[in-house]
Amino acid sequence: MTVRAVVCGVGHYLPERVVPNAEFEASLETSDEWIRTRTGIERRHFAADDQTTSDLALRAAKAALADAGLTADDLDAIILATSTADLTFPSAATMVQAALGMKSGFAFDLQAVCAGFVYAMANANAMIISGQAQRVLVIGAETFSRILDFTDRTTCVLFGDGAGAVILEAATGKGTSEDRGILATDLHSDGTHRNLLYVDGGVSTTGTSGVLKMQGPELFKHAVIKLAETALASLEKAGLSPDQLDWIVPHQANIRIISGTAKKLGLSMDHVVLTLQDHGNTSAASIPLALSTAKAEGKFKPGQVLLMEAIGGGLAWGSVVLRW
Repeated sequence: MTVRAVVCGVGHYLPERVVPNAEFEASLETSDEWIRTRTGIERRHFAADDQTTSDLALRAAKAALADAGLTADDLDAIILATSTADLTFPSAATMVQAALGMKSGFAFDLQAVCAGFVYAMANANAMIISGQAQRVLVIGAETFSRILDFTDRTTCVLFGDGAGAVILEAATGKGTSEDRGILATDLHSDGTHRNLLYVDGGVSTTGTSGVLKMQGPELFKHAVIKLAETALASLEKAGLSPDQLDWIVPHQANIRIISGTAKKLGLSMDHVVLTLQDHGNTSAASIPLALSTAKAEGKFKPGQVLLMEAIGGGLAWGSVVLRW
């Protein structure tokens, strides 16, 4: 028998404030049509002034626990993927741990920007199959509105705030591609491209949080190729082919990147979960947000095969294949 990390609960949270594209027209040379046609985004959510990343993460965590019928005492670990933690330290994950009343186990943050949730899922999977943990809460949460330059129309219209969470638990399988749970993961990074997407501040440089900087056209050139390559690599490791996929749950960054990746895999957009029109790019939160939204809509059926893939600053990218 083989140990697999199986999804047993999902949840998400979005701040109350909804920011439609039209809201940017008063301060920027842009329009709703310009944003929609180039990105697919129609609106996004921004956190309230008194909301932190750990606040959003906590709401998503509670929703995932309720969905799974579990309590914090049932968890062995929390991994929180974020680039916008409340403080330099301690980790936002430990803040969620405390707020949940989780007295045992361990919690830590993981930072791989938009690829953070995929990296966190791969780490949680490794902990479960090695026996280090039986049940792991994996969260993606961001308050990207705090690091945006609202005079830069090429970046500030793209991002939003939110949180999504998934609970993985150990289960036994036969060791074949027919097993439920995570079947394969694939991770990559290349630091030579760090200037394509970064924040121009930090503890050991400026001593400030800085703002997001992006070379969009150059990033796009890398995104579709690297996402298709990592998707195929994960599928090969799992012993599956693209035509066996039921759903792609991509990082929700740009409709052109998402459709380009699906095309390279030979799949129609009918097989793609899309939420970026309502949430914008929520970085590490985008995939778990999409998972939770799609599950609530009844899209996923037991036994279906899902591909999650993402690319972000670093550059860092990767994918996860799982059977629902």
